[in-house]
Amino acid sequence: MNIQWYPGHMTKTRRMIGENLKYVDVVAEVIDARIPIASRNPDLDELVGGKPRVVILNRADQADPAASKVWGAYFRAQGISVLECDARSGAGVKQFSPVMRAALKEQIARWKEKGQVGRPVRAMVVGIPNVGKSTFINKVARKKSAKASDRPGVTRGKQWVTVDRGLELLDTPGILWPKFEDVETGMRLAFTGAVKDDIMDVETLGCHLMAYLGEHYPQVLTQSYKLPEVPARQEEENDIAYGYRLLEAGAAKRGMRISGGELDTERMARVLLDEYRAGKLGRFTLETPEGTSI
Repeated sequence: MNIQWYPGHMTKTRRMIGENLKYVDVVAEVIDARIPIASRNPDLDELVGGKPRVVILNRADQADPAASKVWGAYFRAQGISVLECDARSGAGVKQFSPVMRAALKEQIARWKEKGQVGRPVRAMVVGIPNVGKSTFINKVARKKSAKASDRPGVTRGKQWVTVDRGLELLDTPGILWPKFEDVETGMRLAFTGAVKDDIMDVETLGCHLMAYLGEHYPQVLTQSYKLPEVPARQEEENDIAYGYRLLEAGAAKRGMRISGGELDTERMARVLLDEYRAGKLGRFTLETPEGTSI
């Protein structure tokens, strides 16, 4: 998979982030706790440089708790502070300000030495489209300051958001990278809706997600789609073939058929993706740090 789709506003956002770093003390990166690597923009490491970092594992309520613990340790080992939360419900969001201040503990001490008591912490909030960045900012600020949408790329332009007298946030539009050369990254972003559905075939996406669930979280399929059992992958089956068998099984259980009685696997794929994105299938994580297991 080699998807090249860099819209003009993404290039503008990349430039804007670089130009505004001098105005902030710390960079907070909102990522999807279900896909912590795929939902991080690798360009940010170069853009941010040596600025203090905080990673916000959003949608932690939909991720495997054991996996989130492993990911938290992974980022902290790199000197990056971590906050687990669910921006939609607000769970964990109140810890954002304390985590930010802890990440800047030494800097804040230097401000006090210089007599800069009461100087607000200024943070840039970044993230790829559709990871819940705007929703997170609105929860932190307790108002609708940032424009949020389920469609990628809706946040427009930069804006400062005052959380309280001690914390100010610089919101930025979501930014993706120029192309996806890694098949797995592209797939996982498409699963969560970070890239538009029309970039890839919905039925193909459904096959890949079904295959992953069948191998790693079979209980999701037995509980959500009432399958009596999840058939094992045959030795010669790739993700498409195995996933398609599971789509057929799910469509049959839910009575999804088109004219002539043929199973409507495309509709089943759309339902699967919609329910996954809405968190209706349970809590599971699609990635683990290299060299670790959950």
